[in-house]
Amino acid sequence: MRTLILLLALSISAVAEPLHALYITGGCCHEFTAQKKTLTEGIAARTDIVWTIEDKGETDDKTIRFTTFDKPDWNKGIDVVVYNMCSGKFTNVDYIEKIAAVHRKTGLPAVVIHCAIHTFREAKTDEWRKLLGVTSMRHEKQQPFDVRVVAPDNPIMQGFPAVFHDPMDEQYVTIKLWPNCIPLAQATGHDKEKSKNTVVWANTYGKARVFGTTIGHLNKVMETPEYLDMVTRGLLWACKKPIELKH
Repeated sequence: MRTLILLLALSISAVAEPLHALYITGGCCHEFTAQKKTLTEGIAARTDIVWTIEDKGETDDKTIRFTTFDKPDWNKGIDVVVYNMCSGKFTNVDYIEKIAAVHRKTGLPAVVIHCAIHTFREAKTDEWRKLLGVTSMRHEKQQPFDVRVVAPDNPIMQGFPAVFHDPMDEQYVTIKLWPNCIPLAQATGHDKEKSKNTVVWANTYGKARVFGTTIGHLNKVMETPEYLDMVTRGLLWACKKPIELKH
């Protein structure tokens, strides 16, 4: 009986252990201060998670280097990385490829949000784009658009509206989907071709699962329960955890 109680206690302890997440944020052109609060608190309200944060603040600098990645063991004790930053003109290939390699080789999960997709876009390497699962080099002007779910049976999209009206956002133009990227939701561009842009997806990069979305230029979009539920589900999927929210 004492052995059974001990085993049950260990099992409960393992279930109760929170995820340890690294949140990378800061850069130009976005409401990163407000979004840090919205995302970290919103996700924590939906799943058990502890945050470590590198925040470079809101700045006009488009060449930010995040010093977390200068440490050789930066991923030690980290279960998932959430990237919500903007550093489009940082072009150090060695630095970028070393970050990507940690995910590819160790299976460290990632969540990539909005301008993380345009981060490092001028660098002469595709490894960051392979990690993301999509390539995008530009976005349309801020305007409303509808997000349409294209994979309704995917557990990440459970509870998300079949059509979500994004009241004001930047629609990122999809140039390429990498081979292991699975589109989950799309939006129609406002160009002549009415191009279909992937705005929510799931990707596999080496051993790592990656959830991504380009939705979320404005904090008021991130604050919606539909958005926070979706991102939390994507994070849990990336971590290979049961996709169950607290509420």
